[in-house]
Amino acid sequence: MKNTIQKTVRIACFILVTMITISCNKDIEERNELYPQLNPTNTDLTSGGSWTTYLLTTPSEFSLNAPIATNTEQFAIEVNEIRNYQNNISQQQKDIIKYWSVGGVLRWNEIMRTLVARHNLPPYQNEDGTYPIPSGANPFNYPQFPFSNPPYAARAYAYVSAAQYDAMVSTWYYKKLYNRVAPYAVDLGIKVLVPKSTMPSYPSEDAVLAGVTVEMLKLLFPTEVEFITQKAEEQKLYRIISGANVRSDIDAGYQLGGKIAAKFIARAKTDGAGAAVGNPTIWAQLETTTAATGQIPWKSLELPPRPPMLPLFGKVKSFLLTPDMIIANRPDAPPSTSSAQFAAELAEVKNFSENNSRENMKIVSYWADGVGTFTPPGHWNLIASENFVLENYSELRWSRNMALLNITLMDAAISCWDAKYFYFNPRPCQIDPSIKTLTGTPNFPAYVSGHSAFSASAATFLSHIIPSKQSIFQSMAKEASESRIMGCIHYRSDCEAGFILGKKVGQLAVNRAVSDGAE
Repeated sequence: MKNTIQKTVRIACFILVTMITISCNKDIEERNELYPQLNPTNTDLTSGGSWTTYLLTTPSEFSLNAPIATNTEQFAIEVNEIRNYQNNISQQQKDIIKYWSVGGVLRWNEIMRTLVARHNLPPYQNEDGTYPIPSGANPFNYPQFPFSNPPYAARAYAYVSAAQYDAMVSTWYYKKLYNRVAPYAVDLGIKVLVPKSTMPSYPSEDAVLAGVTVEMLKLLFPTEVEFITQKAEEQKLYRIISGANVRSDIDAGYQLGGKIAAKFIARAKTDGAGAAVGNPTIWAQLETTTAATGQIPWKSLELPPRPPMLPLFGKVKSFLLTPDMIIANRPDAPPSTSSAQFAAELAEVKNFSENNSRENMKIVSYWADGVGTFTPPGHWNLIASENFVLENYSELRWSRNMALLNITLMDAAISCWDAKYFYFNPRPCQIDPSIKTLTGTPNFPAYVSGHSAFSASAATFLSHIIPSKQSIFQSMAKEASESRIMGCIHYRSDCEAGFILGKKVGQLAVNRAVSDGAE
């Protein structure tokens, strides 16, 4: 009987995630109609190959041979490949061009969000009441690896974006060095199915993006290799069919991207994320240590109790913060669980639980970002993408801005999770079971609010990148933070402290932005 119930729950969860993913894909398709083909106002060729990288020691750390000359027989053969494709172009190939020509960084970010949503499903318990843990060593076993919860998602977005950025800096360096013109500038008979550019074509930025991203995503989402590889092949092919690149542009770029990915993969394997789940001894110690201070410790409200989500994520290696900085930025302790302030904040949550307005419920729903979604970091990726499209960036600047955004979000997650498990504070509905949450109850401590930290960090950085929209971004971040009180899963002090913490992390990204050579 129990097995039947488990199977029914798993099927229900699968249907829920499928419906949400289909909904997300529908939203993406609708937005696609608003996305123009990438045609940047500024190519950033003059200085882009010297911008400050994250892991590459120099943009030329991985060598790239000079391309074949455009007046050779081999180049003519490669041009002829373009002609053959264009003479027999199918509707499917036209659709691929339409899909990818809006920009590779934009598309891969959408794909990432889809993968995160697809894998954002907590495992169901074993028959003995314990919970299985996804294993990267056996990713296809139940539960499939990964469970892309908010910290995992923030880290995944950051690694992919940072690797893409370093890869684009290297690409711009070699483009300027070799200065090989696009095939349509050599053979005027080639049809050009994307906007013409004065950018050198070798190596192909799309191929470099495909090469670096496919390797990163294989690491992060190993059960999705077939889907990821298919997308990478599409991206490479569209550049040839569209007349923008010859085969040697593509091959060189793809190989360069793969080499750069290996450096980020090596870092990811040693950054401490693999140990962030902890173990039963650590889980018990967190409760015991908090109780010894006279405070009420957090407890899982799931039945059977689920282990806390990634209690050691606060120790993951950051991109912008040292361990000492994380501790220095740690918020002061929350109100004591026996204090008048704690009681007043609990009463505020209870009032929302009993008297929420329809408008508040809309806000809660919009910012919920729970199971089966691309998480709060993914929500801010969507917000950034839809605003970056309007700025007409080059692929290099797209990658730079997305890397800074996502590193900010990852480091906000690290800082937030450090505070959560240092204080191990209970959720409102743990203290008062009559409080009914409007957005589920996250399986980790309350203080500080993750959504508040994510939102404040993202809004701080985005306000620097697009200062004309500062008030919009700040208003959105405040609303996201307030939504967690309205949803009855956080106290006000959780959100206020989380917001301050997020702003500190976001400012670190701004500091890097003003010194990376791009401004």
